[in-house]
Amino acid sequence: MTSNDGDSMKLTELAHGGGCGCKLGPAVLSELLADQPVAQMFPQLLVGNAESDDAAVWQIDENTCVVATTDFFMPMVDDARAFGRIAATNAISDIYAMGGKPIMALAILGMPINVMDAATIREILAGGADICAEAGIPIAGGHSIDAPEPIYGLAVIGLCSPEQIRRNGGAQPGDALILTKPVGVGIYSNAIKKGSATEADIAEMIDSCTTLNRIGQDLSALPEVHAITDVTGFGVLGHGLEMARGAACGLRIERNAVPLLRRAAELAETGHRTGASDRNWDAVGDSVRLPDGMTEAQRTILTDPQTSGGLLVAVAADAADAVLARIRQRHPAAAIIGVTTDDSGIEVI
Repeated sequence: MTSNDGDSMKLTELAHGGGCGCKLGPAVLSELLADQPVAQMFPQLLVGNAESDDAAVWQIDENTCVVATTDFFMPMVDDARAFGRIAATNAISDIYAMGGKPIMALAILGMPINVMDAATIREILAGGADICAEAGIPIAGGHSIDAPEPIYGLAVIGLCSPEQIRRNGGAQPGDALILTKPVGVGIYSNAIKKGSATEADIAEMIDSCTTLNRIGQDLSALPEVHAITDVTGFGVLGHGLEMARGAACGLRIERNAVPLLRRAAELAETGHRTGASDRNWDAVGDSVRLPDGMTEAQRTILTDPQTSGGLLVAVAADAADAVLARIRQRHPAAAIIGVTTDDSGIEVI
């Protein structure tokens, strides 16, 4: 990729942030949405903007619901095709997190056309198409604009039956909490920007971020699975707190059980974190109890914004081991990271 004056330029240099770290912070988002009309007056709208769920759900008939979502962001890696693949995987994840089956997507594209060459933009689009093909869905259309920073993502449509909908607020006290992917994507993204990431680090992060969360569709058929959400820009604590509040329960998270990317802890200890991590803590800190002696770096891991992160699954305790074994067939790093309680907020132990 070259600028209009011929100089070489990295994709990440064109954006002020990258991946789900670009998301507005929870506190800012709440303020902006405070006086917006609630769409739940429509009886067919089973899940809408009154909740903090991953996608909207509209019931067509007694057997069929449409699941709809959109997600887009700026590049977190310099490889254009990898950026397209990550963005597409992340967008499709919301359908899986609701228990749905994706059926088609529309592309969302904003590019600084006077700075980026056409070949680079085609590679981004090709990366998105690669992942959609892997998910078994077409990119049926889309929309593009000339934008000051590169933006790519998808609007995705899926289907599910009413009984297979899995919301983030369905957890029950005593459930086990399973996280399906390792944490540390925001930390790695910061290391990439600072030139501290190795080629192995980048490859590990891309591999995690481009692994589809299709296990969510399988889990939605299990009655012992009570709630699912995907862990993205608000981190483990932010999305965990949404789950707790939605179910009017508490969470107890065992920090040493949370699966991590190979060098996430090391990089966090050397100061690699995103601004989104701090915003996430500001939004949830009043509802989180931390253990004595927990360092800022250790806390950073739990507020680290994930891009195309794993699913957080609440499952009946007596079925947890069997469900974990099933998940590990596709996500070997999956782990039980805690339990739900009859308290409120989140306790980290």
